[in-house]
Amino acid sequence: MNWNALTTNSSQVDLLRMFAEGQVSGRQLYEVYKNTKLGGIVRNLLRDKGVLEARRLARRALNRRSAKV
Repeated sequence: MNWNALTTNSSQVDLLRMFAEGQVSGRQLYEVYKNTKLGGIVRNLLRDKGVLEARRLARRALNRRSAKV
């Protein structure tokens, strides 16, 4: 999983933070990235890990990148 690709700018970090906090659903997260280079990464994350595990992994990735969650 390439978290660096999903955290390249502040708007992506904000969206990922909202997903990790439960303010954005998995479907809404995927809709933002659909038909982009990152769409496959997000789709595979949600499909393989499920939304709850994806939220946990997103929180962990944001914490490791010093983005407050």
